[in-house]
Amino acid sequence: MAKQLKPETLCVQAGWTPKKGEPRVLPIYQSTTFKYETSEQMARLFDLEENGYFYTRLQNPTNDAVAAKIAALEGGVAAMLTSSGQSANFYAIFNICQAGDHFVCSSTIYGGTFNLFGVTMKKLGIEVTFVNPDAPEEEISAAFRPNTKALFGETISNPTLEVLDIEKFARIAHSHGVPLIVDNTFPTPINCRPFEWGADIVVHSTTKYMDGHATSVGGAIVDSGNFNWDAYADKFPGLCTPDESYHGLTYTKAFGKMAYITKATAQLMRDLGSIQSPQNAFLLNIGLETLHLRMPQHCKNAQAVAEYLSKNDKVAWVNYCGLPGDKYHELAQKYMPNGSCGVVTFGLKGGREVAIKFMDSLKLAAIVTHVADARTCVLHPASHTHRQLSDEQLMEAGVRPDLIRFSVGIENADDIIADIEQALNA
Repeated sequence: MAKQLKPETLCVQAGWTPKKGEPRVLPIYQSTTFKYETSEQMARLFDLEENGYFYTRLQNPTNDAVAAKIAALEGGVAAMLTSSGQSANFYAIFNICQAGDHFVCSSTIYGGTFNLFGVTMKKLGIEVTFVNPDAPEEEISAAFRPNTKALFGETISNPTLEVLDIEKFARIAHSHGVPLIVDNTFPTPINCRPFEWGADIVVHSTTKYMDGHATSVGGAIVDSGNFNWDAYADKFPGLCTPDESYHGLTYTKAFGKMAYITKATAQLMRDLGSIQSPQNAFLLNIGLETLHLRMPQHCKNAQAVAEYLSKNDKVAWVNYCGLPGDKYHELAQKYMPNGSCGVVTFGLKGGREVAIKFMDSLKLAAIVTHVADARTCVLHPASHTHRQLSDEQLMEAGVRPDLIRFSVGIENADDIIADIEQALNA
């Protein structure tokens, strides 16, 4: 069914199909455990011989329904919810990398992910090489090593708003026999579907537009089912050789296209336990039901804000790929013809000090450590989210010290612009 339905319908209907007399709305299965009649029934679940629920750390019916909805929206074969976007990024890489392995990553990614990959994962013995995503293919290719296991990028980078050339990145990854993992948080599957352009795995911070109300922290990993792990079996022993913790079962043989997500659930979630609570999955699902209505409004408002800022003489520069003169306008038209996201970045004449005074003068837009929800909000990354990075690292990540990240909400655009105007005048 899911294949034929349009995204708008999937937002509302996918994942949960109640039977006769069952709740029309997805219930919250707020239980840690699930009952069985015989010991043998449960043993089969523990050996991965049967599907079912026995412990919420591994699987829960509420979470599975929401994961299925996200998989349908992205056009993937399976998905897994995690407790945050950070844990989704960690699991996505850790599922195919171990100590001694290496991966290549766009340098213009979210500061938290940059730190996770460059600092924390290094402590686990997994190395990363950051590359300029706009560099020529040969230059990015040169970063690959025999032990490289993945290529990672963000569809629209946070907070620099650079648009990833997904086809280029997919070509590079596949020429080296590794999957392309794309963080699609900002456009969401409503505006961009990376699998259609060659990506293999998609990750999300569902905390952002998918939830849309700033109620629940969460993440998701979606597998396209397209990457042929067995063709590069020596690179991916975790998927292609027997797992002794499950009586020598081999994931690719036992689960086919579901191998990657099954391993992530059966191994990583079992051992590390970064689950999304059923309550949060329920709230995320309510958000997803209006995602197709909210995204166009975010984009329409952001376009109006970006156009206003680009004409204001107090503004030094504006980044928004919806503006015809923007460096990424053409790529955005290719990958996201219906709109990108509601986030605009800009700098003010006078630099960092003026930026802080401007933000403190806003009344409608709130200063919060968040982005991409229904309410307009603002942040100065160099002072807030990226303050652990040195000026050199800030510039490497493409975050200018004067950069203001303005997340345009779904209020009336005139009210948002009036608030910006009075703050600029202040």
